[in-house]
Amino acid sequence: MQTKVGRAIAAVAVVGAVVSGCGGPVQAGSAAVIGDTTVPLDQVQSQLGTLLPRVPADQRRPDTGASLARDIVTNELLHNLLLRAAAEQGITVSDADVETFINQQGGSQALLQNSVLDIEGLRQQVRDFLVATDLGRRAAPGLAVTIDLVGSPNRADAEAKARTLAAGGPAADALFTDAGTAKRGVQVDAVSDTQNAGSVVFGTPVGDVVAYQPDPQQATWNVFRVTQRRTDGKPADAAAAGALSLQQLFAIGQRTLQPVADALTVRVNPRYGVWDEVALRVVPADQTSGLVIAAPGR
Repeated sequence: MQTKVGRAIAAVAVVGAVVSGCGGPVQAGSAAVIGDTTVPLDQVQSQLGTLLPRVPADQRRPDTGASLARDIVTNELLHNLLLRAAAEQGITVSDADVETFINQQGGSQALLQNSVLDIEGLRQQVRDFLVATDLGRRAAPGLAVTIDLVGSPNRADAEAKARTLAAGGPAADALFTDAGTAKRGVQVDAVSDTQNAGSVVFGTPVGDVVAYQPDPQQATWNVFRVTQRRTDGKPADAAAAGALSLQQLFAIGQRTLQPVADALTVRVNPRYGVWDEVALRVVPADQTSGLVIAAPGR
């Protein structure tokens, strides 16, 4: 039987074929640019030409090709970010590590069920997964943030409040007059708040303001400004750090890439969409997960 982690890897390996920021100019012939690294347009189109025919005909929709292309660009960007983070932190994942993990999750045949990837594509996905979990394992015990938090009933209201909060002044202060919907100085750490540890809350730089929907199944939105972000904090429950699951470590590790992407600047060819800082993926320009307002001068 596949474990939960195995199912998670398998879901990644599907590369979005059967599932449903930052933009700006990019270099000619580029699908995306991250810092000084280019994701070539022909590379993405070549992968799309290989993977799309593997999607079963009864699972294709009119937007399957576009969705798959966005996922390919997303994976290339995240892979690049993981390579940078691994090099900076001295993380290495050997071929033996990859094969051991695949075998622990039921073998390549089980993980490639309903996937458009081949074995080499799977190995890269697993390698990236292991790097991200190692990043999460290193970051989780010390990752803590302090935020000023405002609740909101819907997206339009949340984005308006985010702009007000970012602008500062009396209007921003007025957002905190109702203690039932707003609070300053909320302190959270990644180990204690596992439900949100992989969210935009823990990846946002100090001073930035964000409007996002914590749970897409609920109507409510949150607006927050990060007033402090630490990587050397002490969790409220230190013992819980060792009990984090691989899925939780992966989510935390991947979220640590947000400030890296922010510092490098990610630009996506408009044919694929835009980089969604909240979701850490490429999405259609009109389907971003929220709003991020950078602090003045950053």
